[in-house]
Amino acid sequence: MLGAVLGLGAGALGLAAGAGCEPASRRTPDDTLVMVTESAITTADPRFAVSSWETKLSRLVTAGLMVVDTDDLQPRLYLASHREDRDDRTVDFTIRPDARFSDGTQVTAQDVVLTFQSVLEPKSKSLHSKAYNERFARLEALGERVVRFHLKEPLATLGSDLDFGILSPKGLGAGPYILRELTSTHASLEANPHYFGPRPKLPRLVIKFVRDSAARMLMIVGGSADLLQNGVRMDLIEEVRGRPRVQIQTGRSVVLTYLMMNTADPLLRDVRVRQAIAYAIDRPAIVAARYGGHAQLATGLLPELHWAYEGDVPRYDHDLARAAALLDAAGFPDPDGAGPRPRMHLVYKTSSDAFRVAVARVIAAQLSRVGIEVDVRAFEFATFFPDVKKGIYQLASMQSAELNEPDYYYFYFHSSRIPDERNPDGGNRWRYRSADIDRLTEAGRRELDLRKRKAIYGEIQRRIATDVPVIALWHEDNVVLVNSDVHGYRVTPNARLVSLPEMWKD
Repeated sequence: MLGAVLGLGAGALGLAAGAGCEPASRRTPDDTLVMVTESAITTADPRFAVSSWETKLSRLVTAGLMVVDTDDLQPRLYLASHREDRDDRTVDFTIRPDARFSDGTQVTAQDVVLTFQSVLEPKSKSLHSKAYNERFARLEALGERVVRFHLKEPLATLGSDLDFGILSPKGLGAGPYILRELTSTHASLEANPHYFGPRPKLPRLVIKFVRDSAARMLMIVGGSADLLQNGVRMDLIEEVRGRPRVQIQTGRSVVLTYLMMNTADPLLRDVRVRQAIAYAIDRPAIVAARYGGHAQLATGLLPELHWAYEGDVPRYDHDLARAAALLDAAGFPDPDGAGPRPRMHLVYKTSSDAFRVAVARVIAAQLSRVGIEVDVRAFEFATFFPDVKKGIYQLASMQSAELNEPDYYYFYFHSSRIPDERNPDGGNRWRYRSADIDRLTEAGRRELDLRKRKAIYGEIQRRIATDVPVIALWHEDNVVLVNSDVHGYRVTPNARLVSLPEMWKD
């Protein structure tokens, strides 16, 4: 039973499921959709959003010229009604005539210019500042509705780059909702009456921040929340299945769970050691036991559903004999044969989330079978992540951002993206250096021909899989728990909340 698995008595679970005697089977208001998330949200400003949930909230209250929210992950026009490429460095976007901010004022080309200029200015604290300064030479407004982007070089990523909310001078957005309140415990939103798309069917949206995984699931089971996306204990999904209040929806994901290895570390700089670690991990067993099968084995950053995916790459199926042979060749023979002495000792850092710690311990146990002794150490994220960025780790596991754009290979593997004092937020936290990957990832972001671009990223995927600076473990499925009388939710590969306005209650 769910109560026993969560460490709760059956009485506690029964109270959660049965409390409230209204005629309907839920306890949330008829005109309000109540979501619950695992982490707090501190801003809805797209310029300063850091976490994935802050970005999701920003996309509910703002709209970008483009948006990436479809199953094929190709950008589409959103706030813009038309795109015209004047040449390979000059692109015009026409803003749709019915675009209004939440106070009813027209969205103009000048609003677009001012939004991006606030990110491009030298003192900007936006995480997007560095990337946009590398891409955009300048912007100009051509009348009320046409904005021109002058690019520093041909830019294949422009469509996804412009999936970025536009703000009015008052800081308002043009998305489907208006943010009315943001506290340490929740965000309250209302339908935007001036939204250019279909108005949300439920006029109010409340997002509650609940850190405890058991509490989140009990809120869905008990009816005090309507929707929970991906804040789910994957090993408890089947415990919820069949309960009368709960619908379960799943879908493939573009988020990657990976094991990073510090390639500057004396033990891990040898590619044979990294390959041995990859062969020693029994990923199918972990997915079956810990995820209930709700994850797809990964071959690299991109999942199979992605348009740029390349499946013809080196793969690391579970093979203890091969792992041992690689360790021998790298100069780490087993010191006592079948005895207890290890070949090497590594420290594995992870977040303090109980589920992530459990997975880390399984991986540590598997590595011990080839003589790699692993010490798992769990930290609060505020301690764990700065250590990772500074390179103070040997092994560590994390999840990626939503990998809509293959240019993430540049962010994660280009040598200029190794974090340092000038670039503390660089994504190459494994300190990987390859002149070939630098060249290829630079070419990939400049190539405008989609077929040629796909070929470039195919070669990148093969080379990264060979060098294995990170072990691509699996793409965890998007898992959504929905109250049984709430309808209309669609799961997208990047877990966007695009269908919230379409939801309704019986």
